[in-house]
Amino acid sequence: MPALPPPAPPPTIAAPAAIEWPDTPVARLQALAMLQALELALVTQDSATLVLDDWCAKHHLAPPGSKVIAERQPGAEKPAPADVRASLHVGADEPIRHRLVALRCGGHTLSIADNWYVPSRLTPEMNRQLDSSDISFGRIVRPLDFRRTTLSSQILWKPLPDDWDSTAPSPRDTRAKLAIPPRVIENRAVLVLPDGTPFSHVVENYTGEVLAVAPPAR
Repeated sequence: MPALPPPAPPPTIAAPAAIEWPDTPVARLQALAMLQALELALVTQDSATLVLDDWCAKHHLAPPGSKVIAERQPGAEKPAPADVRASLHVGADEPIRHRLVALRCGGHTLSIADNWYVPSRLTPEMNRQLDSSDISFGRIVRPLDFRRTTLSSQILWKPLPDDWDSTAPSPRDTRAKLAIPPRVIENRAVLVLPDGTPFSHVVENYTGEVLAVAPPAR
C-alpha cells in the first residue's frame, strides 16, 4: 500500500498588502471604529457567519448577494485540548471532530477559524455536510437554534493608543501607508443548544482583510 501524503499545513494569514490606507489620524480613528463595531457585533450576535455576511455586504467586499463560504482545510485536524473538552462537557473518550476553515467573501479571507464540535450532538445530515461541503458551520447548524457564549474577545491591533482622545496626535507623513497586520481580532466562544448543552468550541482569528474597504479621504 503506498504511503499516505503528509497532512496539509494549516493556512497562514497573509498580510493584507493590497489594502492601502493613508497613515493619518483620521484613517486610524476610522480603522479603530470599524474594528470595535465588528467586535461588538461578534460578541452580541449568535452567528459569526451572519455577522460576516452583513459586514461583507455593508462594506461592498464582494458583488451583491455574495455569501461567506467556509473553505475547509483537509488534513489540518487537531485533537481537542483538555480545556476544549472541559468547555464541551465531554470526557476523554467522547469523539470530537475538528474543522479548520478559511471564511471567505469574494476575494477576501475574513477569518481563519478552528472549530471543535461533538458530532453526536448534531444530526447525521449536519455531520455529512460538515465533512463534504464548504458551507459554514453556522449555516449548517442554524436549525438547532443555538446560542453563542463568548469566552474571550480581544482586538489584537490598536490603530491608536489608549489615550488617543486626550493627547495631541503625532505628526505623520500623509504619504505613508497604514500598516494593517494579518490578525486584528481573536474570539473564543462556545455554541450551546437551547437546553444549554454545548456542542461546539470555536477559536476565530479575524484578518486585516476585514478592513479591505475604501480608505477615508486624505
